[in-house]
Amino acid sequence: MRLLFITDFTEQFAYRLLRGIMAWSRRQEQPWVVCKMPPSYKREIGIPRVVEWARNWHADVVIGQFEPDEDVSLFRKNGMVAVAQDYISPFKEIPNLTGDYYLTGTMAARRLSGHGFKNFGFFGYENVCWSDGRLSGFRDTLLKEYQVGELYVFNDLQLSSMWSYDFSKLQRWLRALPKPIGILACDDNQAEILLESCQAAGINVPLEVAILGVDNDEVTCNLTSPAISSINMDIEKAGFEVAQMVTRMVQDHSYPGEDIVIRPVAVVGRGSTGIQATSDPVVAAAMRFIYRNRSRKIQVTDVLREVPVSRRSLEQRFKEVTGASLYTVISNLRIDYFAQQLVSSSETVSEIAARMDEPDTKSLSRRFRELKGCTPTAYRKQHLRKLGV
Repeated sequence: MRLLFITDFTEQFAYRLLRGIMAWSRRQEQPWVVCKMPPSYKREIGIPRVVEWARNWHADVVIGQFEPDEDVSLFRKNGMVAVAQDYISPFKEIPNLTGDYYLTGTMAARRLSGHGFKNFGFFGYENVCWSDGRLSGFRDTLLKEYQVGELYVFNDLQLSSMWSYDFSKLQRWLRALPKPIGILACDDNQAEILLESCQAAGINVPLEVAILGVDNDEVTCNLTSPAISSINMDIEKAGFEVAQMVTRMVQDHSYPGEDIVIRPVAVVGRGSTGIQATSDPVVAAAMRFIYRNRSRKIQVTDVLREVPVSRRSLEQRFKEVTGASLYTVISNLRIDYFAQQLVSSSETVSEIAARMDEPDTKSLSRRFRELKGCTPTAYRKQHLRKLGV
């Protein structure tokens, strides 16, 4: 089987999808041959010449990002199976690799609401199916399940000008938002832009604005500070399913195929949603102090100096807001900071621990393993491998 894959390989989405495709390929008698074509080249030469190129290369299958006005029926007319990766809008002529966008928005609403937020925003594209669908699920869930009346939306972006829009307009929008606020970005690229815009506008993430992306792109999410929380999608499974489907379509020309739906799996929490929002001014002040000092070893007594209440009162109020003890919140935020340093720094585990006033690396490693499920060294290797380092 010969596959022409037309998609944006600057994102991990494409590689995760390809990983699933190749998992199916390895079950066949002969592994698939894959040619990767950038969408910019497709736009440069046009669909008729792409079809000609694919026919001369003897492609059996074409999976790609197509514009709504492109004649994708040309592939089938020239003996090739084609599947559209959702880009702007779905197609009727060929199967679509799509997603449960509404459920993704619902999951985001529940996660941010569970972190105590009362104000919510959305940052995405206008008239793009996957962004619009996530916005709908987000808005409907906030209204129906949490009775949130107002959602602050910034979605007047155009996919065709994603790198050239007015950043000053975005920063003005961010400054005008009520704080604290939880914002769903339509994908991880937009979450990164949102994070950088907050920093340029002097807005603290996550103390004032919490950001949640979609796709769990390990490179994008882990190379920012703070790291970006994101909704992980079952992309590899979808890759396996689309490969299975197109194999049948090639073998049985009467089978038209069907849409393959990528479903959300879980929220991967990182620093961009790292604190609990609360209207309790004492707990909010304590959380700000803990977050800003998570790189050094602080005690409960240090927090108490910052707030005008007794230890018992603060512990009770923390438990009500976060569901955890004050000590646990301090420890967990420090472990999250330590995890981020493992990925972004070239220092050894011991050097990072020493910089964080943690002389007992065994104790730190034990707490890290309890929270992250592996040792610091294993965590670093795992994430650097995903980053291609």
